[in-house]
Amino acid sequence: MSILVGKDTRLIVQGITGGAGSFHAKQMIEYGTRVVAGVTPTRGGETFVHNAPAGTAKVPVFDTVSQAAKATGANATVIFVPPPGAADAILEALDADLDLVVCITEGIAVIDMLGVRRVLEAKQAERRNQGKSIPRLIGPNCPGIITPGECKIGIMPGHIHRPGHIGVVSRSGTLTYEAVGQLTALGIGQSTGIGIGGDPVSGMDFVDVLELFENDPNTHGIIMIGEIGGGAEERAAAFIKAKMTKPVAAFIAGVTAPPGKRMGHAGAIISGGQGTAAAKIAALTKAGAKVAPTPSDMASTLQSMMK
Repeated sequence: MSILVGKDTRLIVQGITGGAGSFHAKQMIEYGTRVVAGVTPTRGGETFVHNAPAGTAKVPVFDTVSQAAKATGANATVIFVPPPGAADAILEALDADLDLVVCITEGIAVIDMLGVRRVLEAKQAERRNQGKSIPRLIGPNCPGIITPGECKIGIMPGHIHRPGHIGVVSRSGTLTYEAVGQLTALGIGQSTGIGIGGDPVSGMDFVDVLELFENDPNTHGIIMIGEIGGGAEERAAAFIKAKMTKPVAAFIAGVTAPPGKRMGHAGAIISGGQGTAAAKIAALTKAGAKVAPTPSDMASTLQSMMK
C-alpha cells in the first residue's frame, strides 16, 4: 500500500466524452486503473466503450457525479473539464463526498479557486469532526497521481514508472517525469508519484504529501521538486526539519529567473524579494534535505542519501 490510490481505487472521469477526457480515460483503463464511471451532463445513459488490449471496457456515463458515485461505489474522480466549468466540477465532486479529487484542468481563474478552497476546507473540517477521513484535492493544473503497477489517475506516461519505495512530489509535471525516469533508469522504483500543480491556489501542498509519505511504511525516501514563487517550499523545509525521518532530496527550478517575470506556472514568480530559488534552497538545506544542483542529478542525489 502506498498513498491515496491503489488497486481498490474506483475512479470517475468527469468530462469522459470530451477529447482530453476520452483520450486519457483510455490510457488509464489500459494501465489497469478501475474506471467505473464517466460524467458528462446531458449524456447520462450512454456508454463509453474502449477496446483495450486486456479486453473491451464499457464505462457507464452519468449526468452528475452524485449519480455516478451512488451507482458504482466510486471513491475518486479526475476532472477533464474546460476552465470555465472546472471549479464547479470540483465543487460537485466534493459535494458527492468522494475521498479524492484530481483536477487536471489548466487555466482556472484564481477567484474561482478561492471559492473552491473555502468549500474544501469546510468539508475537511466537517469530516474531521465526524471522525471520518478528509477529502483530498490534487491540482488543478497538474499531471495527477500514480501508484506504479496499481493505479494511474492523470496524464503521466505510465510506462516510465516501476513499483518501489521512493515517493515523488512535484509542482512541475515534466520534472516529475524526469525524476521518475531517472529513478527507473537506476533500477529504483517508486511508491507513489504526485504532481501537485503550480497554481497559486490549489489543493494539496508539499507538507500534505510529505506527511503521508512519512507515515507510509512502503515509502523509504522522497524526491521533492519545487520552483520559484510562493512559500510552499519553505513550509516544506520547516516540516522536514521538525517531522521527517526519511531522506529527502530536492530540486528547485528557476534559479536564473528574473524577478517579476512569471516562469511557466501561475505561481512561479518572484515578487518583492520573496519566493527566490536561493531562499528555498537555503531553507531546505538547513532542514536536512539534500538539494540537487541540476535536474539531471535528482535521482542520483537521493540515491546518495539512501542507506
